[in-house]
Amino acid sequence: MRRQGVGRRAVSLAVPALLGTLVAATPVVAHPASASPASASPATAADDTALYLVTLDGPGTSRTQTVLPTEVLSVWMRGAQDQVLASVGAEEPVYRWTTALSGVAVRLTEEQADRLAADPRVALVEPDRVLQLAGTPTPVAGPAGSGGSARGGAGTVIGFVDSGITPEGPVFADGPALGPPPAGFGGECRTAPDWPASACTSKVVGAQWFVDGFGADRVRDVSSMSARDDVGHGTAVASVAAGNSGLTARVHGQRLGSFAGVAPDARVAAYKACWTAPDPDDDGCSAADVVSAIDRATADGVDVLNVSVAGTDGRDPAQDTVQRALLGAAEADIVVVAAAGNGRGDVAFAAPWVTTVGATTGDVRRGLVIRGGAPRIPGVMVSPRSAGPARLVVGADAGAAGSSAREARLCVPGSLDAAAVAGGIVLCERGGVARTDKSLAVRQADGVGMVLANRLPGSLDPDLHAVPTVHVDATAGRDLRRWLERRPAGRVTLRSQGIATPAPRLAGWSRTGDLRSGLVAPDVLGVGTGVLAADRPGTNGTRWQLVSGTSVAAARVSGAAARLLAERRWSAVELRSAMAGTALPVGGRTDGAGLVRPDAAASAPLGVLVADTDYRGWLDGRRAELGTGPLVLGPDRRTTTRTVTNLTRRTQTFTARVVGLDRLGLTPASVTLAPGESTDVTLGLTGPVAAGDTGVVEWRGTSGGAVVRWSVVLAR
Repeated sequence: MRRQGVGRRAVSLAVPALLGTLVAATPVVAHPASASPASASPATAADDTALYLVTLDGPGTSRTQTVLPTEVLSVWMRGAQDQVLASVGAEEPVYRWTTALSGVAVRLTEEQADRLAADPRVALVEPDRVLQLAGTPTPVAGPAGSGGSARGGAGTVIGFVDSGITPEGPVFADGPALGPPPAGFGGECRTAPDWPASACTSKVVGAQWFVDGFGADRVRDVSSMSARDDVGHGTAVASVAAGNSGLTARVHGQRLGSFAGVAPDARVAAYKACWTAPDPDDDGCSAADVVSAIDRATADGVDVLNVSVAGTDGRDPAQDTVQRALLGAAEADIVVVAAAGNGRGDVAFAAPWVTTVGATTGDVRRGLVIRGGAPRIPGVMVSPRSAGPARLVVGADAGAAGSSAREARLCVPGSLDAAAVAGGIVLCERGGVARTDKSLAVRQADGVGMVLANRLPGSLDPDLHAVPTVHVDATAGRDLRRWLERRPAGRVTLRSQGIATPAPRLAGWSRTGDLRSGLVAPDVLGVGTGVLAADRPGTNGTRWQLVSGTSVAAARVSGAAARLLAERRWSAVELRSAMAGTALPVGGRTDGAGLVRPDAAASAPLGVLVADTDYRGWLDGRRAELGTGPLVLGPDRRTTTRTVTNLTRRTQTFTARVVGLDRLGLTPASVTLAPGESTDVTLGLTGPVAAGDTGVVEWRGTSGGAVVRWSVVLAR
């Protein structure tokens, strides 16, 4: 679904300068317009070279296609690339990019790289590096289900730059609700021995993989040299965004509830750029492969692009090839959504053309350990089935012959004696092996349940265990052990307490922004703890998993974007503005991002516009306030101007009021706009600045619709 947005402005280019650069190129040979690997292999390169990402000055065809046909521009850009590379005697590139940006991935000596960096035709020379998937830290709450929708997203395509997908099964199966093929999408399915042509369907419409940056010789032997998912991350992310609805999730005979993606009628295109290595510490995503995936997705014409890799945090977008490529995707009117990152560090992808997504807590599945004559112990329990009453067995006291005391204490598979465990509930300590491996060990020893106890302060995690399990904290674990010492024959019952729905709060591990950048990041939030998602088939046959992290939060926002595109004829900028402006404030905070609400966003009456040329100006250092979400003011930026547009189908008067900042003025405070009409409004500080103060500008239209809120933060 390609859109001609209301707010799209005419491309402003120095056309003669562009053509002067390109026409001077060497002889013309026709090539595809998207990223493609060259015949040269990194493995054949000289030992004194390394892979570099070289970006030429100026945009790719995603922004210049109105000047000349894309095919012509692509050929000229390739000629310009050849001319630049020939100036330093460089070999044939590993990749060429002409859509999201004009550039190459090429092996160079350090001296060649320095010479190219000094070439005025070159915007950036950057050594290739390995990025990581925006992984899934342990959550603080449990799942209530997928949080998806019965319908939504028909006619749209979401592209996923990730670890691939697992196409088989009902989550990505064809369905009548998908409707006709999406107009404007030109992607294809690349086949492989483990990815036949039949793996692509009306639901999975694109499958590509990019490995030449990472190196095929560095990939683990059992990895799939195709778009097939090797780790389950990409499958989970794609299912949360666009998995089919009306499915029942069962694991180990336990019914976990109904499943649906946020936009179940959207199509899926996989762009695998993340790989597993023999040593898990070497797993990752080459920046060259990620840029190639972005370039191809942009050329294919996806509507939403989901990127869940980490490694751009704290980097200036002007000095980051990945973020430059995402700018090219945004210039193609693609909604670019990226995970903000987990744990410590700056927010990833803090650029005004990317919707960065942080994570909130979600619903909680609660459980109890019930003891006779002693207080009940609360914890996290996914299984709806109870266990017991049964005797409580300490794993450390039930070791099998040949197992160490430590292995039994941690309930390592094979370490428990069935004669001591059979029919009992086992107390296992966290650590050493995966949490779900511990419950598998209990089941193998004929146990009926498990209490998983932390040894140190830490999270309580919703996991899909092999037997009913309650996960408790370290204090509760010590209490249980002391209780059992007094009552060696003590019996316990594990009982589910159902689902609690507390008010959402920002997850403690979700990254927050640095106001010094002039942007409040992340832009929006999505539920990111204990979300039900599809998985690649496991060794025990399971096809479901519980995922947490900003990657799953971003997936939910990507699905919301696809739903909105299917409902409204909005540009990417207008859509991003609608999501941010109608987001729900979280935890009583007004100083930043809110939780995306697709239904409220669909009724947003007022949007914020940003011209393509403004993004380029921001990249070049003219970093005025361009975000569609929260904004920053302070001593060095006392005023800012936003262009607003009427997103509705009728003339309306929009009136603003400021809440929480009496020193903030707005001119004009009331505007009357016809459908699609735009005007500028200016916000300015009228008094002293107290860093950290926050406020909100609320816009209401005379014809109703959602209230649009702009969060305002005062920086030093």
